[in-house]
Order: sequence, then structure tokens, then C-alpha cells
Amino acid sequence: MNQPLAYIDPQAKIARNVVIEPFTTIHKNVVIEEGTWIGPNVTIFEGARIGKNVKIYPGSVISAVPQDLKFAGEDTVAIIGDGSTIRECVTINRGTVDKDKTEIGKNCLIMAYVHLGHDCIVGDNCIIGNATQLAGHVVVDDHVIFGGSCAVQQFTKIGAHSYIGGGSLVRKDVPPFTKAAREPLTYCGINSVGLRRRGYKPEKISEIQEIYRYVFLKGLNNSKALDLIELELSPSKERDEITNFIRNSDRGVMKGYSY
Repeated sequence: MNQPLAYIDPQAKIARNVVIEPFTTIHKNVVIEEGTWIGPNVTIFEGARIGKNVKIYPGSVISAVPQDLKFAGEDTVAIIGDGSTIRECVTINRGTVDKDKTEIGKNCLIMAYVHLGHDCIVGDNCIIGNATQLAGHVVVDDHVIFGGSCAVQQFTKIGAHSYIGGGSLVRKDVPPFTKAAREPLTYCGINSVGLRRRGYKPEKISEIQEIYRYVFLKGLNNSKALDLIELELSPSKERDEITNFIRNSDRGVMKGYSY
């Protein structure tokens, strides 16, 4: 159902049962799939690829050109996965030649005033709290939760199932399954509440805690901690996910816990 007070470029590809409210503008080279609701006063620029059953609230700007002085008009996209919700005044820039896309996964909640810079990749089932700002090239894995008003430096990686406390300045990578807060950003334990909610058994949570004792609580450097983990702890999917994440961190991971 398209309102006569909305502007929709005739080249936009919009499914029949999409609802578009008044005063919204949709440019060419846009795809919007079934069941999606576009609220009033939304602007959707070229390159937007919006999935099924998405909700986009007033004031949001989707797929604007990157805030990157090197951008030269490349043909790039901004993707929003099925079932995601984009709240008021969110800005999502499309990609550059780095990844050719900015992407939000399925079933994410992006709260009001969030900014996602160019080439950000956000996984499935993530929650990004109000006024959180992600600079370009940030990678966020599945099931990550940000508290409000976080600021994430470019090229940072956030591991799956992690929780970032509100107001955090994220300048280092955050390994999976952890909680991060304080200034500078510091390990504050594992995200045991989130893991329980997602069906992790107590013995698996204890295993993850033991892995992070080596990384953050024993006073070891990362190389020594990883060597001991692989020598002394049994192999598992979670162990390998953690060790691979830390080994492959270009920026380095956050600080260990200190009193």
C-alpha cells in the first residue's frame, strides 16, 4: 500500500504487500521485499536491499553515500536482512570498494540514532542500543548486544555472543562470549546470562570461563596463553573460535580484568 504523498522512483523494485507511509522518499536501484513496513519521513537511497518483514521507523536514512573522501561513486549496496527493525533516525551508509556493501543480518534490532558506517558487517540477532556509533569497516558477529551510546573505532571486530556495556569506547577487538566495559575497554567476565538464554549448558559456560582465565586472568601474554590453552584444555568448537579470533586480531584484543 503506497501513499500518494510518498515519492517512489519508478525503477525501484518493491513487493506488492510493502507498506510505505507518507513523506517517504525511495530512489532508483532499491529492492524492498515482502511484508516490509516503511514509516513516514524515511529516505532510502540507491543501493538499498531490504529484506522481508523489515520495519523502518521515521527519520531513518538508508544507503546514503559513504562518509569517505575516497569514495568515487562505486556501485555498492546497503543490505538489511529479513525481520530486522530499524528505529527512528538511524543512518546506514552503503559500502565502498573495500567490501562493496554494508550489511545488517536477520532479526536485528537497531535502536534510535544509531549510525552504521560504510562496509560495516553486522551478523544475525544483534541488538545495537540507542545512539551507538559504528565507524567504517566494523565487523560484528551474531548475537552481539551493545548498550546505548557506544562508539566503535573503524576496523574493529566484535566476537559472537559478546556484550558491550553502555557508553563504551571500543578501540580494540572484543573476543566472543565476553562482556566488555570500562575505560579503557576491559574484560568483565563472560556473557553468561546471554549464553544461558541461548541454550548453552552450565558445563559449556564453565569451559568458556576457564579458557578466558588463561587469556585475561593469569598474567600471560596472548601468545603464551593461547599455547597453554591448546596444550592443556580439550579441543572444542568454542575453544577454537576463541583462539582463532585472538590470533587473527589485527588491532589486538581488549585489556584483561584488573581491580
